[in-house]
Amino acid sequence: MKFPAEPFRIKVVEPIKTTTAEQRESLIKEAGYNIFLLPADSIYIDLLTDSGTSAMSDNQWAGLMVGDESYAGSKNYYHFESVVKEIFGYKHIIPTHQGRVAENLLFSTILKPEFVVPNNIHFDTTRANIEYHKAKALDCVIDEAMDTDLEHPFKGNIDIDKLRRIIIDQGPEKIPIIMITITNNSGGGQPVSMANIRQVSELARKYNIPLIFDACRFAENCYFIKEREEGYQNKSVKEIAAELFSYGDGCTMSAKKDGLVNIGGFLAVNDDGLARKITNMLILIEGFPTYGGLAGRDLEAISRGLIEVLDENYLRFRINQTRYLGEMLIQSGIPIIKPVGGHAVYINAKKFLPHIPQSEFPGQAIVVELYRRSGIRAVEIGSLMFAYKDAKTGHTVYPELELVRLAIPRRVYTSMHIQYVAEAVHQIYNERDNICGYKIEYEADFLRHFTARLRPINGNN
Repeated sequence: MKFPAEPFRIKVVEPIKTTTAEQRESLIKEAGYNIFLLPADSIYIDLLTDSGTSAMSDNQWAGLMVGDESYAGSKNYYHFESVVKEIFGYKHIIPTHQGRVAENLLFSTILKPEFVVPNNIHFDTTRANIEYHKAKALDCVIDEAMDTDLEHPFKGNIDIDKLRRIIIDQGPEKIPIIMITITNNSGGGQPVSMANIRQVSELARKYNIPLIFDACRFAENCYFIKEREEGYQNKSVKEIAAELFSYGDGCTMSAKKDGLVNIGGFLAVNDDGLARKITNMLILIEGFPTYGGLAGRDLEAISRGLIEVLDENYLRFRINQTRYLGEMLIQSGIPIIKPVGGHAVYINAKKFLPHIPQSEFPGQAIVVELYRRSGIRAVEIGSLMFAYKDAKTGHTVYPELELVRLAIPRRVYTSMHIQYVAEAVHQIYNERDNICGYKIEYEADFLRHFTARLRPINGNN
């Protein structure tokens, strides 16, 4: 079956509030045309993020009832530790309340000004955490990733020649780690091949640089390897994950993605000294090492979610639900990143709205229009999120990719919801010539897209 049906049945339902076009017009204007500032109960279908928005299983909910809320030595921590070690294989497991804190703990410990961290493409919080410490976040994804129409099976791959040049030009002493984000979120949710991970690992070891994975969508990446890479079709996702992580020295993890939970994450490393430094920092800002800012019940939910996410029936449906939306948009002539990624469909905003320059945020214009017309919340991954002013020239540098991400929460929406989204995007595309750009009225120094306020340039679009 091309698009398998849901491998679960619905036990509990949550009503969705509907709003009128007039109400949405008022709400989005009051929010400064920033989708992050809208109240969640004004959203019909929420595709803002797949982070922390999953529906937990009955087994996970049952796990909450055996939460041990002891301050130190909770039994749920030991279950959590054993599950993470079994899947990821690293020696030290440090819980955090989400992936962003895992990044902050890592970078606060290893970074100095003028250090460099290469990655395929850094996502917003990773880049911000690096730049906050006055270091440089450098992207070295393959060139094919920038061609949104190209059907390449592993567009998340790191360009080995680019990475080698960075190491030689900067010097390995200025590169405390190399990162690989799996799947590559900012590049369209695209996977990284095992062969590429192996090459990066060999290069990292040659220069004695630790390799760290951003592993928040590791199961989806491993499923793509099983589906697309020769020699892995007969291996389980768990076996593929074990090989993948064996090439690295640690990982950060937002369990709010492939942990199938609403809160939680961890940092895993092999280095004893690094783990000790990070744990000391954890106690200062998050809590004791056996809870790390989480309740015992949440640690238990993560443990069970990490086991469930390896179920290949679930992963087959998960990947294909996203693909289903992508193929409906392609059939309507809508420009998206091809092939369809794992957790989201990414609209090419430059091609969708060619009359709006990047300085006027075409991706944000699509996001606003989707909400105004259909009550759908998506997110811009383009100039609002990533453009910056060059310190030397003062000129604005715009990202090569200008995208709108339709991120699909796990086990939340049905196929009819997905069809509604496709129809809504198609309707906007047919009337795209009437959409105008936006201008920023307020922005923060870091991660401006979360709190920025904008206004339409040509009145109400």
